[in-house]
Amino acid sequence: MNKWYTNGVFDYKRKNKRKVIRTTVQMIILLVLGFILFHAVFDIKQYAEPDKAQWTNQDGFIALSYFGVARNGTSELISKKRLDQQLKALHDQGYVTISQQDVMDHYKLGKPLPPKALFLSFEDGRNDSSLFAQPLLEKYNYKATILSYANKVGSNESKFLQPKDMLSMMKNGFWELGSNGYRLSYINIFDKEGKLIGVKEENEFKDRANTSYYTHYLMDFIRDENLVPAEHRDEMEARINADYKSMKEIYNKTLGFVPNVYMIMHANIMYNGMNRLVENVNDQNIKAMFGMHFNREGLSLNKSSDSLYNLTRVQPASYWYTNHLLMKISKDTGQKVSFIAGDERRSAKWQLISGAAEFTDNRIALTSVPAGSGMLLLKDIHAANVKLTAELGGHVVGSQSIYVRYDQNKDSFVRVSIEDNSVIVEQKAPGGKVERLLASKLGDKAAERAKQLEVSASGDQLTVIVDDVQLSLQQISSSIVGGNIALASKASLNNEKDDIYDAVFDNIKVTTVKEDGTEHESLYKNGYVGIEGLISRVKNAINASFDWAIDTF
Repeated sequence: MNKWYTNGVFDYKRKNKRKVIRTTVQMIILLVLGFILFHAVFDIKQYAEPDKAQWTNQDGFIALSYFGVARNGTSELISKKRLDQQLKALHDQGYVTISQQDVMDHYKLGKPLPPKALFLSFEDGRNDSSLFAQPLLEKYNYKATILSYANKVGSNESKFLQPKDMLSMMKNGFWELGSNGYRLSYINIFDKEGKLIGVKEENEFKDRANTSYYTHYLMDFIRDENLVPAEHRDEMEARINADYKSMKEIYNKTLGFVPNVYMIMHANIMYNGMNRLVENVNDQNIKAMFGMHFNREGLSLNKSSDSLYNLTRVQPASYWYTNHLLMKISKDTGQKVSFIAGDERRSAKWQLISGAAEFTDNRIALTSVPAGSGMLLLKDIHAANVKLTAELGGHVVGSQSIYVRYDQNKDSFVRVSIEDNSVIVEQKAPGGKVERLLASKLGDKAAERAKQLEVSASGDQLTVIVDDVQLSLQQISSSIVGGNIALASKASLNNEKDDIYDAVFDNIKVTTVKEDGTEHESLYKNGYVGIEGLISRVKNAINASFDWAIDTF
């Protein structure tokens, strides 16, 4: 019978009541959106200068430089949600942003910095970086430098900020300007067969995976196929000088000044064994045009004894979780940090053995220690015959592992890992060594998405299924009789730049299995269910509505 009928009679009052409730909810959402949009458009917040009389730090500062910000993130651009999480964590732990002048006064005049000093910047001069970072700078009262390429000034590429935008951004005090140089161009490009490709602009240089070598336009002589210089010294100097001259002319014409800070592309080459003649012409131009220079990347800490023209910063990857950034800062500075746990009720079901873990909705992000592993142990779960299913979504370069029958006291286990886009199955019997049972390379397409993993141990049989394809049915040692469930993360030796790794586990489900392999009893499930799931979906829908409204209007 129709839900609007009661005892065969149409219930107008009940239907009207539902309409009133639905309309009221819609009106509340619209009012909240209107409030947010009004304040986003008409509120003009001003940066509040910190009380520098309280600053006592004579040791130095950390520097973070993001490639850019996108609403939902990309392979290169951090999502605004993750950037918010990272800036909040830094703010909560006492980090205060410093200006370009603060840095120069520290090195030139010996003026102190805040106890936890942060130089924050965003590279490439992107419109979306300005749009999505601005509310966060206001939220935490943070100051940042946005850098640009001079040759993008006046271009028809809408993703780049133009001079009027940059000058407007400076008015509220949250932004300063910097430069990545005149242009992003490459020279001495060789493909994997050793063929010289030559010189290419950024928008022409797409097939980097097929190259064996290249360098930036300012970093070397232009060379021939035998790597012999194809230009004389005066030609090299004229070419490089022309870039700096063009940069200076464009900035002076469009901004009225040359930005004070420079971050050269590529990092870590100057003052690090590059050709001395090329280094000299760059060095002379940089010191003549800029007040400070971030030449290095990979280390966040700048000590007071460092050079103002050889500063360093970390460029957080878009896939770094907040604990990854905190782990990196702790490694660089030697200072203790407070890692974020996320949902503490969910985290209470696990014992953290090493690293740091964040629990959010149906996700566990497990961050390793530098050059080591991260490990979580599921509490109060001891079973020999178990099945675990999960979705593994960490970066392709690194190791994400699931342990079954893990016995800490006997140091025995069965371990299944997704490592550098390969599936590796291993076991370790009590008192024995780690024995590899299977190593299987996944396809290239698998590297681009999360992997559905199912691990089932029943008797002396282990079954491993990845993306609905059974890869392994292995016999395991009868001496590995039972134990816990554990998760692990570890950086890859193939990633020379980063020895910290975030393993990502979604929708973990653990059940006991019978001898025939069928599921028996549910032991653990990570994720929202029932009313929690409904509340989570409603929250996500509301947040998505806010995002859409802010981005659209």
